[in-house]
Amino acid sequence: MTTTDPVVSVRDLRKSYGSFVALDGVTFDIQRGETFALLGPNGAGKSTTIEILEGYRDRSGGEATVLGVDPSRGGLDWKARLGIVLQSSGESGAVTVREQLSHFASFYPNPRTVDEVIAAVGLESKQKTLIRNLSGGQRRRVDVALGVIGRPELLFLDEPTTGFDPEARHQFWDLIRQLKREGTTILLTTHYLDEAAQLGDRAGVIAGGRLIDIGTITEIGGAEARTPIVRWTEGGPREQLTTEPGALIASLQTRLGLEVPGLEIIRPSLEDVYLGLVTSTSSISTGSISEDAS
Repeated sequence: MTTTDPVVSVRDLRKSYGSFVALDGVTFDIQRGETFALLGPNGAGKSTTIEILEGYRDRSGGEATVLGVDPSRGGLDWKARLGIVLQSSGESGAVTVREQLSHFASFYPNPRTVDEVIAAVGLESKQKTLIRNLSGGQRRRVDVALGVIGRPELLFLDEPTTGFDPEARHQFWDLIRQLKREGTTILLTTHYLDEAAQLGDRAGVIAGGRLIDIGTITEIGGAEARTPIVRWTEGGPREQLTTEPGALIASLQTRLGLEVPGLEIIRPSLEDVYLGLVTSTSSISTGSISEDAS
C-alpha cells in the first residue's frame, strides 16, 4: 500500500448468523493517522465489524483491507503491525503487571518503554501486583497497556476506558493523542460520547447492522441536528430553533428587557445528535447476539 491509500477500506461488508443479519452493507474508509470512532447501540454491529477487520471473524460478503491486506489472510507480520484492545481479556493473571508488559514488549522491534505505558494507564502503584489480584477496572488498564506497547500502525480500541475513573480516562486520552501525533491510525468504539468527541476526527454511526451516518465529529447528524435552541419564559415556556441565537436574544431583550425570564441557549452535543440519529432510525435491530455485545 502507498502512503495515500486508506489504512482501512470496507466495501459492502456483510455478516449473517443464520437468519440474523449482523452487518448489512457497511462501507467506509479510514485514512492514515486518522482517529475514527465507530458509534452505535448494543447489538448494532460494531464489535462484529472490528473483529472482521482484526482477522478474528470471517465476513459473509463484501470486501475489506487493513494495511493493504485482506484481514482473513493476514499473517504474523501483518498482525504485528496491529494493536488490539478487546472488550474483555482472557488473561489468567499469574504474573505481575510489569512482567506481563515486559514480556509483550519483547515481541516488538520498537516498543514503548514499560514505565511510560504503566504511567499512561495509571498503574504505577500496581506494577508489582499479580494481574489476577487486580480489580476489574485495573485489569482493563492492563488490556489497554498491552494494546499500545508495541507502537502499532493501526490500533483497535473496543470500549477501552470501561472501568476507568475520570483521572485515568484523561491520562488515557493523553496517551491516545500522543499516539496520534506519532502517526498511529486508530479505530475506536466507545459508549462515552465525550470520549468520541475528544479523540475522534470522524465518526460513523451504525444501527441495525447499517451505517446510518458518517462524517467529521462536527458534521454528524447534519446542520439541522446541531441548530441551537433558545428557551425563555413569556406567558409560559417558549423555545425556538435558530441559527442566529444572538439576534433572537437581542429581539427578546428589546421586547422583554435585558433580563429575559428563563433565558437558556442550548447547543446540541455529539450525544444529543447521536441519540437523535439512533432513535429515529427504523432499521435499529432489537435483537442481540453474544458475539457482538456492543
